[in-house]
Amino acid sequence: MLKDLYITKNKDYSIRFISSEETYPIRQPVLRPGRALEDCVFTDDTLGSTFHLGLFFQDILIGVASYMKNKNDSFAEETQYQLRGMAILKDYQKKGLGEFLLKAGETNLAKSNVNRLWFNARENAVNFYKKHGYETQGTNFNIEGVGIHFLMTKIHRNNN
Repeated sequence: MLKDLYITKNKDYSIRFISSEETYPIRQPVLRPGRALEDCVFTDDTLGSTFHLGLFFQDILIGVASYMKNKNDSFAEETQYQLRGMAILKDYQKKGLGEFLLKAGETNLAKSNVNRLWFNARENAVNFYKKHGYETQGTNFNIEGVGIHFLMTKIHRNNN
């Protein structure tokens, strides 16, 4: 059994490090419905600097998020991470569970002194991220076959 990375306030939920392959069956129905599982593979999934988190309800994987070392030229920080492929299965959405994945990722990045996290947020997820202190940058844009997105970011200050 994998070691829990982050225990949520509810003992039925836990977050663990998982492999990139474990993310695909969650990414596919949420982020690429009706498309092949191969469409859920991201270029940097297997890099050593990338980590994947799985949200488990008891021992059932219900949500995922991937954090990839990736510099966006819109930001000055040398070490930046991009959040990609955050997804929670439909039956578990709108229950506040996404916050667990986001906070666990932020906590893990803070341990490595990474203080810039950015991502391309789907239009329908912008308010969720704003609620957690993220801001949009620039105007919206379309990702072909996926939909309207906004560049979002937050600087994390380490309190060491």
